[in-house]
Amino acid sequence: MTAISLIIRCLATLIRRREVVLFVILACLSLEPWPASADDHKDGWSVEGQGTLFYSDDIGLFSATRRLSRDGDPTQPAIDTKLTNQGTDMIFEPLVNVTRSLTNGLGPLDLSIRGQGFIFAEHRKFDHGTLRVQAIQSLSSATRVKLRYYYAPDQFLGTNDERKDGLRRIVPENVTSHIWSTRLFHDVTPDLHFQLLGRYGLRRYNADFSERNLDFWTIGSHVGYQLTHRILLGLTYHYERGLAKGRSQAEFEDDTSYVNHYLTVDIEVELTERLSLLTEAHYDLNNWTSGLEGDERNGAHEDIYQGEVQLAYRLTNSLVGFVGLQHTSRKQSFESSAVQETNVGVGLSAMF
Repeated sequence: MTAISLIIRCLATLIRRREVVLFVILACLSLEPWPASADDHKDGWSVEGQGTLFYSDDIGLFSATRRLSRDGDPTQPAIDTKLTNQGTDMIFEPLVNVTRSLTNGLGPLDLSIRGQGFIFAEHRKFDHGTLRVQAIQSLSSATRVKLRYYYAPDQFLGTNDERKDGLRRIVPENVTSHIWSTRLFHDVTPDLHFQLLGRYGLRRYNADFSERNLDFWTIGSHVGYQLTHRILLGLTYHYERGLAKGRSQAEFEDDTSYVNHYLTVDIEVELTERLSLLTEAHYDLNNWTSGLEGDERNGAHEDIYQGEVQLAYRLTNSLVGFVGLQHTSRKQSFESSAVQETNVGVGLSAMF
């Protein structure tokens, strides 16, 4: 068993107070780099473009799996069994991030806007995009604050049983997410940095599933430690509380309110001057808080284990190629077996 698996097993045991078996097959995702120091800051414009081609063996879980990261949106909307096992597909993920760097009275400031798309080759109903607006302000040579707004409009989750008219018709389920967040970064030493996170979000569903409309808030922390000049270790914990409209609508027996614990261990290794390896292991525990009689989530919980590995090769100073693998296992306590999903990806990232 790897060191990452051992660490995550211990963390999960502390939360659940029982042994858990981690399934960690590691995968490809690009993490946002640590914000540049004031010494590296240059005023002006920059553009990052990235394109990744994925193969997914379950398109119903693809988007949730892609966003399950410490810098993403790890607490996805409730995913019912009918929303999984939707088939395989190739997905193209384009990303463009435009940044304006400048200096004000407080110090360096980076303003950026990022658009990201998910384009499915065959299952076009799942196509969607996201928008992120962000500001990173340096407060001192060792402290920065990041403000962010994230918008994911009208995302198709699949077809599901609606509960509004009592007929349990199979209809499309869509959700729109708005998330505001603040992150405070502080360099304790040149080798040790610390991050505090606070966020507030809204998820709004189409009318057939409006009882799932959700307000949530998150607090969390991240510690990064440079073990050697080639190895960086990261540890993350988030606590989140989500309250759904359905908790006061007992007639629908569909309360998706929750308390969430999210844990991540990541290790980045510089193998050579041009080649780097990134591995991550995630554990996500949703304790459903429904008290509605007849609701399958009453007294239930969900375990999510996810692993990632990525190899990145710097082709030039501004061009990076990467390949990787991502695997997720999701298990609801009221279901007999876990749902598995694997993504394989290859892509290029360029800076201008």
